[in-house]
Amino acid sequence: MKFTTFLSTDGQPRLGLVDGDQVIDLNAAQPQVPAGLRAALEAGADLASAGAAALASQAPRLPLASLALAPLVPEPGKTICLGLNYYDHAKEGGREKPDYPWFFFRGKSSLIGHGAAGQLPSVSEKFDYEAELALVIGSRVPRHVSQADALQHVFGYTCFNDMSVRDYQKRTPQWTIGKNFDATGGFGPVLVTADELAPGATGLRIQSRLNGQVMQDASTTDMIWGVAETIALLSDCLTLEPGDVIVMGTPAGVGQARTPPVWMKDGDVIEIAIERIGTLVNPIRREKA
Repeated sequence: MKFTTFLSTDGQPRLGLVDGDQVIDLNAAQPQVPAGLRAALEAGADLASAGAAALASQAPRLPLASLALAPLVPEPGKTICLGLNYYDHAKEGGREKPDYPWFFFRGKSSLIGHGAAGQLPSVSEKFDYEAELALVIGSRVPRHVSQADALQHVFGYTCFNDMSVRDYQKRTPQWTIGKNFDATGGFGPVLVTADELAPGATGLRIQSRLNGQVMQDASTTDMIWGVAETIALLSDCLTLEPGDVIVMGTPAGVGQARTPPVWMKDGDVIEIAIERIGTLVNPIRREKA
């Protein structure tokens, strides 16, 4: 199944079930399901059964292309990102394989949906793209979970663009500040449930395209730490909860590693495409004074 999060006429995020090029408001069709993805997962809603019932019903359909989309999880409890999680990206950054994942967090004000503008900061010109696979946790992950059991807690997968303000990222040993400017985390447009993909979403082609030109082109199999191992490592430290998001790092080809560097500019369009999941598109607009 595929889900999305769209904005209602009053600007509230609503969980939508994707049916081809149309969307069913799942809460409207199945009132027992909370109206938001995180709330539905926290409540333990059986989204597979509710979705099947909605698809079989005469529930109203909305054209997907007509909807304003929100980040898939507008307010995750945690958004945990990995740096240097592809061998080729670590190499292009002048580093060998890290001994442990480089984890950092993103805040909710950095997140935007498909079609929304990524915000080129007024204080920097070094605005970069990063194509990434993201996953949404569907059920509480017990501490010290094994890799063998980790994937049963993944609800689904989507696209993410970890847009990065490189000069601010490099101002401190911690990357947080360069990864949390407002409106720099593209997230969507749809979430594909885990049962539709290979375990850990391996073997999927992942690309970024800037103004139609392919900049990154790799496979999710090339990740250093796969999804199961990442969840197991995180569970040694903290509790992963329904609606938490993990963003799995980017392959080689980012703008800062090119000669000369390629920075996103006002008017650009950046696309993140992941095979069997979808394409996330965000125009780039300069921050208004």
